[in-house]
Amino acid sequence: MARPKNDNFLRALLREPTDYTPLWLMRQAGRYLPEYCETRRRAGSFLDLCKSPSLACEVTLQPLTRYDLDAAILFSDILTVPDAMGLGLYFAEGEGPKFERPLREEWAIRDLTAPDPWDHLRYVMDAVAEIRRALANSVPLIGFSGSPFTLACYMVEGGSSDDFRRVKTMLYDRPDLLHRILAVNAKAVTGYLNAQIECGAQAVQIFDTWGGALSHAAYEEFSLAYMKQVIDGLTKTHDGERIPCIVFTKGGGQWIEKIAASGCDAVGLDWTTDLGAARRRVDGKVALQGNMDPLTLFASPEAVAKEATRILDSYGAADGGNTGHVFNLGHGINQHTPPDNVTVLVDTVHTYRKK
Repeated sequence: MARPKNDNFLRALLREPTDYTPLWLMRQAGRYLPEYCETRRRAGSFLDLCKSPSLACEVTLQPLTRYDLDAAILFSDILTVPDAMGLGLYFAEGEGPKFERPLREEWAIRDLTAPDPWDHLRYVMDAVAEIRRALANSVPLIGFSGSPFTLACYMVEGGSSDDFRRVKTMLYDRPDLLHRILAVNAKAVTGYLNAQIECGAQAVQIFDTWGGALSHAAYEEFSLAYMKQVIDGLTKTHDGERIPCIVFTKGGGQWIEKIAASGCDAVGLDWTTDLGAARRRVDGKVALQGNMDPLTLFASPEAVAKEATRILDSYGAADGGNTGHVFNLGHGINQHTPPDNVTVLVDTVHTYRKK
């Protein structure tokens, strides 16, 4: 199948010439959009929204209707994978995700198995296929998963955590048990992403949201090593086209070179890393994605445009050609973000080189 009409995002990931710096936003389909809130209200709950392919398609397309974005990203949640493992995902009002059966007992960890994505996660595959049809090859569709370690954090803690005390205690006291969870997660994530690719995802991102909470030594052993396993097992081409892979470790600026050597095509950066310095550090080996502070979008339109321009200048985006840069936020967009400021950001990035 031919590339999308607007393939600047894919070209940037593969370090090919682009017409301008492409951008998309992590969590671009979310609560900052009134149309999303209305669809979520109709769905009844967040999980019902995730598990309805038609509604997941609807909210995936909403930000593309409003903004001139260069990619769509599947609307789902990283915790669908441990939910499919039988841990019992639910969302408590005002408390975020919780698991009814977190991994606390050795027997439960020994019994853990990777789910069949075509069976237990069929609703996600149906959503991917429906979104691809709806996009009509206009822009690329991004599939995604949480990293093995990030998933393990939720699976062991039983939900969100401020200090990751349980999972870190397991890491130091019983590393064999954590390695067992991570091995199963790596197998699950690989199968899950490959199924998304089979159904139409044209690029994939691994969200290593909590990898940055690890010590320097622990990051390589318990997070990066398992992401490498996933990358090694990914489908690299589908329908005659390369399927790029992005790795995003929040707080991972000190490991840029190691992440770049993992086999991924692009490294996602949060806002604490200087983009120009990161470009020099990877030395053309991979593309870079990022990295505006999401809270910049609460400032005045003039300040938003100024900061976006500063980031593009830092990268050296004015050189054109093989920039290898996808503009993004350094983390997901905040739910209280003024929607009009996103328009300012998109327009600033798209017109930067022309100016």
